[in-house]
Order: sequence, then C-alpha cells, then structure tokens
Amino acid sequence: MYKGLIERLALKNGSRILLAVLDGLGDIPIGELGGRTPLEAASTPNLDRLATGGALGMHVPIARGVTPGSGPAHLGLFGYDPVEYEVGRGVLSALGIGFPLRHGDLAARINFCTVDGAGVVTDRRAGRISTEKCRELVSLLGGIGIQGVEVHVMPVKEHRACVVFRNGDLSDDINDTDPGLVGERPVPVNGSGRSSEIVREFQEKSAGILAGHHPANFLLMRGFALHREFPTMEERFRLNAAAVALYPMYRGVASLVGMNVMACEPETLEGQVHAVELALRKGHDLVFLHHKPADSSGEDGNPAAKVSAIEDFDRVLPRFLELKPDVVAVTGDHSTPCPMKLHSWHPVPVLIHGGPQRTGYSSCFSEKQALSGSLGTFLSTDLMPLMMAAGGKLSKFGA
Repeated sequence: MYKGLIERLALKNGSRILLAVLDGLGDIPIGELGGRTPLEAASTPNLDRLATGGALGMHVPIARGVTPGSGPAHLGLFGYDPVEYEVGRGVLSALGIGFPLRHGDLAARINFCTVDGAGVVTDRRAGRISTEKCRELVSLLGGIGIQGVEVHVMPVKEHRACVVFRNGDLSDDINDTDPGLVGERPVPVNGSGRSSEIVREFQEKSAGILAGHHPANFLLMRGFALHREFPTMEERFRLNAAAVALYPMYRGVASLVGMNVMACEPETLEGQVHAVELALRKGHDLVFLHHKPADSSGEDGNPAAKVSAIEDFDRVLPRFLELKPDVVAVTGDHSTPCPMKLHSWHPVPVLIHGGPQRTGYSSCFSEKQALSGSLGTFLSTDLMPLMMAAGGKLSKFGA
C-alpha cells in the first residue's frame, strides 16, 4: 500500500544520522541475572541518558513469530523489505570480503565444524578456530575441481569461510547442510538440477580433505543464493551512507545497498570511533555502526559475557556522541537469547535520540522500558523513516 512513499518524500539536507546496531541485543529474563535480561543487568549510564532524552520502542525484524537471519534483519533496519529483497548469507559473506561477484554466481556461507566418528556434529564452529587456521584450511580446499564450474573458496573470519560457484545455469534451490544444533548429523544436500550435484560433489571432496584436521574436520554450508543487484540507499532515500563494521558479512550487506564500507584500524571499538569520524568528515549523512560481541555471547549462552559486551559499547558511546550526529539510533538486528543460544523471534529494543521526540516516557534503556516507550512496537523497516523524519529528511505528504 505504501510502496515507494518514503522514496517520494526523501529530502537531502545537512543532518547526520548514526545507526548503532548491537548485534543480537534482545534477550529474555535469565535466572542467574535475577530474572533480568543482559541489557537490564548491564550498567549503561550513557545509553540511559540517551533514553531519558530520547524515545524507546520495539521493532519486529521480519514478522511476529518469525526468526530472522542476520542478513534479512539488517536489510530491514536499512529500510529494505527483507521478504521482497531476499538475499542469502553466502552472497553477503562474499561481498563482505570484497569478492567480485557476478550476476548469476551461486554463493554459500561455510562454517568449519567438528564431527565425531559417527558423523554427528559436536561443535558447529570447530571451537571458533583462528582466522589463520581458517586460511590454512581454505588453501587445502582451493584445489577442488568440478567439471564445467569455477569453484572459489575464500576465508572470512575465524571458523567462517564462503564458497562461490560460477558458470553454468545455476540455481539456489539448495537446502542448508547445517543442522543448526549439535548432536545432529549434517543435512544431506538436496535441491533441483545441476546445482545440487555440484554442491554435493564439493561437499564430498571437502569432507575427504578435512577428515584428519581436528577440530575443523568437516564443513557446513548455508545461505545459498544467486547474486543480484539491489537499488542503493542513495537511489531510494537520497542518503550518502557509510558502514563501519568489523565482520565481513555485515560489510557485505552494507555494500549490497550501496554503503561505502570504511576501513577500520585497529579492529576495535576505538578503531570504529575513528572510522565513524572519518565517514562523517567525508560527508556521509548516515553511518551504520556494527558491534558484534553481544550476539556471539548470546550464541554461546553466556549472559555475563553479553552483559560485558553491552557495557563495553556503553563506555565508548560518549566518543561517538562527541562527533555530534544529529540523530542517534541504538538497537539490535534481532534477539539472541542466552538460554536459547540462537536467534529468536522476540522484538528488539530500539532507542532514538535527536530531533523532535516524545520524551519523558523512559529513564533507562531496557526491554521493559522499551515495551512501554513512546515509539511503540513497529516493523524494522519503519526505523529508517523514523530516523529520517527525526533528521528532517522527509517532506510532508499531500497538501
């Protein structure tokens, strides 16, 4: 019903927006934290001050009850309907490391994993092997040949890699081989046509190569997708956007929508401060800042580590605020509850500070206060127009 409306109303002005995404921020009450969530248990004086002078709410990443992957969840935050603009994780992983994808390439995300003698997955991340070890394993897989197809295997970070298949009439009608849980066998490759045969052959050959390399003695694949181009944020929203993200997949989803991906040295929150400063100095009017550790802690089921990850961001937050963005939004792409050790469907707390807001409803940043905040509960795709409106970047509709 409202397709194209925000694009029609978008204005170019000098206001600057900082969108800070604490990956996996949302959670559920945890007994060892006294029935609080990690966000509620964390000491966050700087976020709380923003909440007092801003507005809180909850966003639903895809639809109620639907658990999102990281790619679709971020696309929603960027104002792209994640169902209409569906993209697999493999494409994002490849773009995130700067691989020159072509139209029709088939890409998939790889997780090096551990299987026991019976072929059962005992660790989906192979103990989070080092990036150096990942590169070593990828070099072993680089010689895999499949007739009529180019096979490109690239390291990403830690236990993550990606594979791209090129040439031929490829399809992404292929299931994930990752069972999603330990204690299960990898899912057999199924799909239609030649592509499933190609992926199956790659799986079998890689299994033979990795068999003796404990703990990374097998690989799981997910997020199969064909590459296609998306309209940019400049084309849609008249935003000159930049991304400051340390993990390749998030650089990938940012580049997919035309963001300028900033180099970050060192790869720390301190380095991200400098990268955000440079992005604003270069005239970018939207900067996407990604902070990963909260999600990793949630997947590990470690509430204390998730609390620490949130507190680490809060300590550095004043450095970002010193750069004087006109609008600051802080949220997560999805919830990753520690008791579940997985992404979940739970709505995600969001804070918007700057511009004319209905303030006075909140005194701290937490799930409880976000549920009663002045923004209410809305779809993640509504966050972009809310930020733009706060920054005076949307014109009036109608007379």
